[in-house]
Formats: sequence, structure tokens, C-alpha cells
Amino acid sequence: MRLARLQQALVLGWLAALVAACVLPWRAGHPLIALVAAGAVLGAHAAWLGVSFALMRWHNRSDPAPPASWGDWLSAWWGEVRAAPLVFGWRQPFRSRAEPDFVPADGRGRTGVVLVHGFVCNRGLWTPWLRQLRRAGVPFVAVDLEPVFGSIDDYVPIIEAAVVRLEQATGERPLLVGHSMGGLAIRAWLAAKQSDGRVRGVVTIGTPHRGTWLANFAHLGINARQMKPGGDWLRALEAAEPPSRSRLFHCIYGHGDNIVFPASNALLPGASGQHVPGTAHIELVHRGEVMAALWRALGIPAPP
Repeated sequence: MRLARLQQALVLGWLAALVAACVLPWRAGHPLIALVAAGAVLGAHAAWLGVSFALMRWHNRSDPAPPASWGDWLSAWWGEVRAAPLVFGWRQPFRSRAEPDFVPADGRGRTGVVLVHGFVCNRGLWTPWLRQLRRAGVPFVAVDLEPVFGSIDDYVPIIEAAVVRLEQATGERPLLVGHSMGGLAIRAWLAAKQSDGRVRGVVTIGTPHRGTWLANFAHLGINARQMKPGGDWLRALEAAEPPSRSRLFHCIYGHGDNIVFPASNALLPGASGQHVPGTAHIELVHRGEVMAALWRALGIPAPP
């Protein structure tokens, strides 16, 4: 809930800046300046995405991931322009508890799902997933990882509690799904608990299994610095993992991911992989082919 309150404050501050940018010049008799200022406030997010996409394109130029066309870049950029404000400006700050966990009393024999979000996100990221899982009768627990800027290792007890809750309610091994840093938190949990036999499988979406270039400049949060390619934390995690563990994983990634790049860093060696073209980091969660991968992993048909 701490992250939700922080993002609420940021959204309200952004709205205040937008109102000030429009009203003050307009009332001073400068409507053109008001329009330009409002456009600057509204367009800042899209401009920042443009910068991140330029960096991504440069660092993906020799990556073994399937190459992206200019159409792929444009599609990914536009999709993220629309998807990110919905997540960071509405679902996470104001609707993170709109879909409570679903652990029904008659859930014995059903495979449940533990959903683990990524850096500066909360369970509100998964809201469309939660509706579909509930409609399909699939038990689920969507965690909030706190402290927000703590070590990834701090999240092990949170994931353990979610897994135990579903184990006790269903009698089955749950499927674990992680977006971005959430996939690393799942790996940290597996390493700490040696719980390979307790999970049906793991699906990761845009997870920096081998780090992300952006983490080289991370100053906010221990967890952000732990995602540095070749860093001490990632090397220690890899050293603690048996080679067989990667077979539990299905890694979904894309050459349009503007947060995790080079793109193939989202692949865990030895795991199965699925490339989704023309899609950026947040939109990747909500693509139809990603949801289809969830239903396949659960071994059930998608709900109508």
C-alpha cells in the first residue's frame, strides 16, 4: 500500500501541474503558451519513452533476439504510451485492491497461481489477469513486494506465504508468474527454499534474468542495483541454482522491451522462450499471446 500512496501523490501532482500549465497562462491572456505548456506536460511521458526506445534500439543492434523493424518500434512505443499511464496512473495507485485474492473454500484439486509484480509496481498491475482467473475458477494470490526499494531477497517470505496459502487451500503445486523483477524474486525464493518440487512451473515476463543495461545507472533502491548485468547479486543467484531448475521456466520476452535490454537478457539459459514482437515492457503483460501462455501452463482452456 505504500507504493500506491506514493503513486497517488505523483498522479495528483501531475494533474496539478497540468492544470497550472493550462490555467495560469490562459488567465494571463496567453492561450498559445497555455496550449504549448499543456502539450509539454502531456507529452513528457511519450518523450521519455522515445529516449528509452532509442537506448534500447542501440543496445539491441547486435543482440541475438529477432530483429525489430521500424514498424515494430513504432507499435511498441505507441502501445506503451497507452498502457503505462493506465497502470501507473490508475490501476496501481487507485485500484490495486479492486480484485482481492481468490482462494475459494472448494478449491481442492485446482492449480492456483501466485502473481509477482516487478520494480515500482504492485498487484494492481495484474488486475485484468485477476478478473480472468476468477472467471475461470482458478485460485490466485497476487502479492505486494515491500519494502519497495529493498533487496530482492527481502521478498522471499512474501512469496513463501503466498505459495503456502495456495498449497493449503488447493492441495496442488501452484504456478508462479513474475513480471520483470518479479521473476528474479521467484528465483530468489526457489534458491532460498529449494522448492523446485513445490511448483508446477514458472512463467516470467520481461524478467532481466541476466540483468538490464539501465541498472548500470540505478541509484534508487537496492533491488534496482541488483539487476545490473554481471553484478554480484545475479552471479551469486546463478551460482546457487542447479542446472535442472531452468527447466521449470518459460521466459517471455521481446525486442521492443524498453526496460529490459539487451532483449535476450530476459532469457534464462536452459529455459523455454517465447518472443513477442513489437511490444514494450508494461504492455507485454497484457498481450493475448502472453495470457494464452498462462492457460497452456495451467493446462486449461481460456475462459470465453
